Amino acid sequence: MGQGGGMPNRRDFLMRSTLAAAGAMLRRVSAKSALHWTPYRNTIAIDGEGGFGLFYAEKDDDPVVAKELAAARACGLSGVFFSVAPNGRFWMNDAAFQKTKDFIVQCKSKIDAHADTFMQILTADDLERANKERRVGMIFRFQGAEPLGEDADRIPMFREMGVRVIQLTHNRRNLVGDGCTEPSQAGLSRFGYEVVERLNQEKVVVDLAHGAPQTIADGIRASKAPPLISHTGARALADLPRCTSDANLRALADKGGVAGVIFWPYLRTDTQPMAIDVIRHVEHMIDVCGEDHVGLGTDSQVPPVERTPEFEKENREWIKGAKEDGIFDKNRPDDLYTFIPDLNMANRFEVLASMLSARKHSDARIAKILGGNFARVLGEVWS
Repeated sequence: MGQGGGMPNRRDFLMRSTLAAAGAMLRRVSAKSALHWTPYRNTIAIDGEGGFGLFYAEKDDDPVVAKELAAARACGLSGVFFSVAPNGRFWMNDAAFQKTKDFIVQCKSKIDAHADTFMQILTADDLERANKERRVGMIFRFQGAEPLGEDADRIPMFREMGVRVIQLTHNRRNLVGDGCTEPSQAGLSRFGYEVVERLNQEKVVVDLAHGAPQTIADGIRASKAPPLISHTGARALADLPRCTSDANLRALADKGGVAGVIFWPYLRTDTQPMAIDVIRHVEHMIDVCGEDHVGLGTDSQVPPVERTPEFEKENREWIKGAKEDGIFDKNRPDDLYTFIPDLNMANRFEVLASMLSARKHSDARIAKILGGNFARVLGEVWS
């Protein structure tokens, strides 16, 4: 979720930190990494927003690549929503349009180069195959409709290139509608309604994450297919712009959609969130909209982070900048992390599943939360 304009570029920060920590990807983690959930091996697990630094590495002989490949094989994920553009950058010119296309080609090349570990997801059947073949399925998506410019006719072109999910806005306003940090909190524009209609026609998933409350409400009403809020939190538990109200969560469920719980500091308004906070938001969403409408969207790199002194210094600097730019409240501590410290391992979905199981959630419910619900929506929309 890098920021446009003068805001800190979180994506570049994460890539730099990830590539610098070449020994981190299979780091020795806490005893919780040993937690197992027996059905995980045969569960379709999908992260509603994640990634790997190797897709940004210029050379495959970079030391981090082997480490990241090992983390990919250890994570047990069948699918990852991977942002190929624009990650919060305010892109609407021809150069950015071309850059988006070029990066998609680069990502496909990386997948082909490591086809024993990754595959591109284009159909619901691909998710089943990724799970059976123990490969991580990369689901190309946009975090913001800026690459469309003013032309909804670009949607079928990007779908042909493999983009299967388009998030309408990031934090800022674009031509489609208002993001969550805009003071006016307006909803979809006329063009936004046109984009939603075209996404439905082209069988591309509508993602409402980062939307202003009215944008989310408008998008849910406008979409004829089940939409997603891929990475968010419950605003009833943490009254922050990136979280979603119970009213919008219920409306989303009524449309058959799914909301993914984020692993960012948006789960609390004070201190660093931990695994128990992820669980609190999951359980609240289950209470509000039912177990068929809850997923996980970490908004974190899949490989774990090595908390070296260098990383800690850079992270504090980034958090300071993020607070100055309003991403986090100025009263939040400087030692926040954009990951969950006690889920900082490649197989974090399995570890979280074991925690949910210990809280007496059924295996069937856990499987839905880990990815079954996302897979259902993807299958319905893409079919």
